[in-house]
Amino acid sequence: MGHPTIYPTGVTVYNPEKCWNGFTIFQALEVGAVLMNMNGRENKVWKGVHGFPNKIFPGGYLMTSRGSRDGRYGVQDGLDLVQIDWDGNVVWKFDRNEYIEDPGIPGRWMARSHHDYQREGSTTGYYAPGMEPKTDSGNTLVLAHRNARNPKISDKQLLDDVILEVDWDGDIVWEWHCNEHFDEMGFREGPKNTLARDPNYRQTQPEGMGDWMHINSMSVLGPNKWHDAGDERFHPDNIIVDGREANIIFIISKATGKIVWKLGPDYDNSPEAKAIGWIIGQHHCHMVPRGLPGEGNILIFDNGGWGGYDVPNPGSPTGVKAALRDHSRVLEIDPVAMKIVWQYTPTEAGFLAPMDCNRFYSPFISGMQRLPNGNTLITEGSDGRVFEVTKDHELVWEFISPYWGQKLPMNMVYRAYRVPYEWVPQLGKQEETPIERIDVNAFRMPGAAALGDRDSEIAIEGCAPYEGDNALCVASVDDPEDQ
Repeated sequence: MGHPTIYPTGVTVYNPEKCWNGFTIFQALEVGAVLMNMNGRENKVWKGVHGFPNKIFPGGYLMTSRGSRDGRYGVQDGLDLVQIDWDGNVVWKFDRNEYIEDPGIPGRWMARSHHDYQREGSTTGYYAPGMEPKTDSGNTLVLAHRNARNPKISDKQLLDDVILEVDWDGDIVWEWHCNEHFDEMGFREGPKNTLARDPNYRQTQPEGMGDWMHINSMSVLGPNKWHDAGDERFHPDNIIVDGREANIIFIISKATGKIVWKLGPDYDNSPEAKAIGWIIGQHHCHMVPRGLPGEGNILIFDNGGWGGYDVPNPGSPTGVKAALRDHSRVLEIDPVAMKIVWQYTPTEAGFLAPMDCNRFYSPFISGMQRLPNGNTLITEGSDGRVFEVTKDHELVWEFISPYWGQKLPMNMVYRAYRVPYEWVPQLGKQEETPIERIDVNAFRMPGAAALGDRDSEIAIEGCAPYEGDNALCVASVDDPEDQ
């Protein structure tokens, strides 16, 4: 199914009475971080930052990144991770993960950060009552890369995901390496064989590497009802991540480094996993923080698209990116009962399944945020759409990014966040003007006539209103100009 080439951008729907109102931060492609109000007014733009992702902290601070490694030598390696004040001054920086000397480029310390980070005080980096990220102290968890070799996975060099805990001075005080826990992940023999042949191989210089797991979200669990009830798998210090290329979500024990809970990579191994269905190429898996509706449940943007390792099949002759689906789902899962308790899929969006499902579809990036009023802010990232829905799936706010890149001809938004007005005291509360949802059946561009406004119409005798696949009427007219 194709998509329109011309469509409205900016805020297209806004119901102030049903929204959780505040500021929204997103990345304008090839421009920088944009902070806007509910009506789409751009209150602040930090130019030149990369936002992988951008987060607003109390006091109007921006957490972001500045630049990335030359793609000939690395894959999505951020140069540094920084906290910037309202005026653009860097007040904190981390880059001392690895000293990199790429051919023809002066050597430098590099964070090799990517996809996610969390500052102490907040589990997810978004607003939850009483859980504010620290802005002048505290440790930071950083998702980063290091190259590794592990013959249990493949004889090829691996681009491995690592989690680093760094203190306020930028010193690494704890680290976790993904490849060291391969045996705990539960891959079947067929997927293991595929991984050995092709661990999602990327051609870089001087030697290629396999981006075998591609973790794209990482956050601590924080206080939760499951741990309060005695379940040690959900210790507040434990860390939840998801591996996009393996279709796996798991929780790491901070104390031991071991995987203590997981969903995937095999979705046929239990009745509960079968009921949830295959999660493919997912992003932004996290536990809903305490104090928000649904606290303790796990939110997942199940992208669909392509992901996972399996035996070769018609959809994937190599067995890499073997699971396929052309629509997305937002899932809220009870991690103890292992069942879906809320979801937003093409059906909840009002689209006709299965033929119209790809109208809610972002095969890469994307995410979601639980808001204090029970609404969910969803980033449908590949087409630059951010929207807010109620628990009953009513659309109450929608934004389409107007920022199209030149190098990358898309208006993609990696991940957007909503923060309360009081987190940005430099601006204060904003005017909130409703924007009614447009009736696309009646809207026409200037000069286009709507039904009933045409100079000439043909009524076909005996034709009933459309009632399904067999309701087809054909008009036969003598004048060829009327055909």
